[in-house]
Amino acid sequence: MRHGDFTELAKFYVDRPGYSLEVLRVIRNHVMREMGKETILVADVGAGTGKLTENLAQIGLTGYAVEPNDAMRGEGIKLFEGNDAFRWISGSAEITNLSDNCADWILMGSSFHWTDAPKAIAEFHRVLQKGGFFTAIWNPRNIESSKLHMEIEDIVYSEVPGMKRVSSGATVTTEDMYEKMCGTGLFDGIIFMEAPYCEHMTVERYMNIWRSVNDIRVQAGEEGFRRILKNIEDKLKGMDEIDVPYKARSWTVRAI
Repeated sequence: MRHGDFTELAKFYVDRPGYSLEVLRVIRNHVMREMGKETILVADVGAGTGKLTENLAQIGLTGYAVEPNDAMRGEGIKLFEGNDAFRWISGSAEITNLSDNCADWILMGSSFHWTDAPKAIAEFHRVLQKGGFFTAIWNPRNIESSKLHMEIEDIVYSEVPGMKRVSSGATVTTEDMYEKMCGTGLFDGIIFMEAPYCEHMTVERYMNIWRSVNDIRVQAGEEGFRRILKNIEDKLKGMDEIDVPYKARSWTVRAI
């Protein structure tokens, strides 16, 4: 498996957590107020299997879901079967295949770190209405809030002591994001938001989330990754359900 290749992981991605509806509502209201609109069109770029897309639909939004990977996009289309709130499109952050000025708000959920940032930012500026907004959001596990999840994290790093995460969004700083999002001079006015939330899920779903992780699997290798999964399963033996703490971390900028 290669870094950034999610074809084999699409079937597990559907079990990943969504994003904080509270954070999304606050940003939505800010975008509507600043643009002077009661309805807005959004584009979820790097939509994957539709986790963020589904959250956007839940808060009453419609628009586009853009995803380059056929297997991931196929899962998203299945998720939205019978629901035309979002039009699914084959495209990437650098080449969205969206029309000029067709969206008021673009979002990337746990995927901006995979992009060629300057090219993506230029593409978003083209796609957005004048004064439109771009939000990069992640939902890292809030492991420091839970002894159990700290112990699970130790399992991973015991197998791969030199682990380097591509980005879970947990360690990203506003300074880093300002450089990536505003460094081209096309966007400004960066706003950072963070909020904790928790998802209650079955242990099987939790294990599928681990099975969906790309960067750990690449660095651990197939044998090492199997050991990680087995050790986590052993840690959770006897449990049917688990509370998993997360925190939404988002950065929003406005097109100049």
